[in-house]
Amino acid sequence: MCGICGQINADPARPVDRAVLEKMNETLVHRGPDSGGVYCQGQAGLAMRRLAVIDLATGDQPMSNEDGTLWVVLNGEIYNYPMLRPRLEAAGHVFASNADTEVVLHLYEEHGPDCVRHLRGMFAFALWDERRRRLLLARDRVGKKPLYYARHDGGLLFGSEIKALLAFPGFPRAADLEAIHHYLTLQYVPDPLSAFKNVRKLPPAHRLIWRDGRLTVERYWDLTYEPKWTGPAEEIKERLRAEVTEAVRIRLLSDVPLGAHLSGGMDSSLIVGLMAGLTDAPVKTFSIGFKEQAFNELAFARLAAHVFGTEHHEFICEPDVLNLLPDLVRCFDEPFADPAALPTWHLARMTRPHVTVALNGDGGDEGFGGYQRYYADTLADAYGLIPDRLREKVLDPMLRALPARADRPMEQNYLGALRQLTEAARMPRATSVIRWGTYFTEAEKQRFYSPDMRRASGQSDSAAFLEEAFSHAPAATLLDRTLYTDVTNYLAGALLPKVDRTTMAHGLEARSPFLDQEVLALAARLPATWKVRLNRTKRVLKEVFTDLVPRPILMRGKAGFSVPLGPWFRGPLLEPARDLLLGPEARTRPLLEPEPVARLLEENRRGAADHGKRIFALLFLEAWLREYSPDLDL
Repeated sequence: MCGICGQINADPARPVDRAVLEKMNETLVHRGPDSGGVYCQGQAGLAMRRLAVIDLATGDQPMSNEDGTLWVVLNGEIYNYPMLRPRLEAAGHVFASNADTEVVLHLYEEHGPDCVRHLRGMFAFALWDERRRRLLLARDRVGKKPLYYARHDGGLLFGSEIKALLAFPGFPRAADLEAIHHYLTLQYVPDPLSAFKNVRKLPPAHRLIWRDGRLTVERYWDLTYEPKWTGPAEEIKERLRAEVTEAVRIRLLSDVPLGAHLSGGMDSSLIVGLMAGLTDAPVKTFSIGFKEQAFNELAFARLAAHVFGTEHHEFICEPDVLNLLPDLVRCFDEPFADPAALPTWHLARMTRPHVTVALNGDGGDEGFGGYQRYYADTLADAYGLIPDRLREKVLDPMLRALPARADRPMEQNYLGALRQLTEAARMPRATSVIRWGTYFTEAEKQRFYSPDMRRASGQSDSAAFLEEAFSHAPAATLLDRTLYTDVTNYLAGALLPKVDRTTMAHGLEARSPFLDQEVLALAARLPATWKVRLNRTKRVLKEVFTDLVPRPILMRGKAGFSVPLGPWFRGPLLEPARDLLLGPEARTRPLLEPEPVARLLEENRRGAADHGKRIFALLFLEAWLREYSPDLDL
């Protein structure tokens, strides 16, 4: 696990400046506090910072092949390298280390850019082919590990985080206002955009090839939901249990201390239960909670810890949002409004003194259908079929009159869900994640925008990212199309960056067995009704592991990693938030009108609505503008 960066000059006669490359590399020291390395030869330069997890003695990077014509830097873990290495050795390849990184080099010698298809793991890597003067960048199938790039003077810059590119002398800092426009609806900047106009993300499951100034980006893998598995149901379920168990087993490989994040939900409890059965020593587990009991899951985490006999650690997250915002902004380098980043940051900070690697339950909801909105979508579709006159004159006013209940998480706020039904029914099925969790709709954004921002943002619809994925999903049912859209957008754009940045900010490696490509591929081809039926979610996963997960956890509803932002912004954070967003130093003033922002704060203060997430989104944007001072070009 590490951070990588590099530069390729278009002119072979123009050498890379080693001092500049080292400066870029130093911005990633948090991702790799154990060591650093640089390859700088002619037009090419690769650099990395290493968090030593496997092969502590001989695993430093950059690594080269036998004759020094290929060089690679890798961020992540290749879990199937113990199986790949003997095959490569049998083909005549000679290894100089015991590290997974070296496998990539020899796979490239065998398969060229198609080497990426043979890898099972989480990764982003850069490989320079000196003979062909070709650079290969590749990112894992679901986007666990990040990779940014930018064209520069005919060449290419790249890095695990945007800050590595910004360290390059003279690199432009122009804000991408279209990206900010999408951020305000989605809570993240969608691929391939970034908040900086000159920087792009390499999407998950894609590879980039640069050669002689020509750049191509292409998909090398896709998740398919058809055809569905056939055969005896019990055999398919046995295979599912075996695949999930194997995904956990291969992620226990580590030469440093290892533990798990335990939320008290089904997915993380299941992972910890399998870990306990695969290891001799007690599993080290780590949980975080809140003083606000409606948002606190620690009791369920303690139950799982007791049942599985773990060495358990807990932490309470305090309302220190504004103090933490500058750290989070520097962590993400662009606006990011998932409030779960706050407790995840604290959880990673608490975990790191005890272990270097932590497994988690990420991906279980997107793979097996765990969100309540998956069945709420069906309800919204049905509500939309009611004649317009009846809905608009009778039902809509009744639902809008329901209390907002800002004192509990959205997943437990059934009255709030009914209240939202009126708007959800007006949105396409393809937009499930913003149908139920949007920050600002297209119409609302136009009311908040200044005239300059209204012109600069254009007419682009943020929902288009979701609708495109939904329409092209290799799936037949509405549920599977929604799951595909979530995997390729919400998971890749919000959930995985949240975990990667907050854990790597503390030099902690996070591993997610449910995001194993074999588990995802198997889950995708299960019948949709095995995942969600009526109001029952993750049906097959609960059935297959009913003997492992404690029944109170198995039967409880989805809680999510909810943060009590609404109550916090009605209490101690209200005035500081008001000063930041409406004071004379507010950097969002060129983008947003002050009146709707003030109204948002006031409605939240009165408890008329829970605007906590929206306020957090605006505050993160404000903090990002203050930290990076990008050119707005309005």
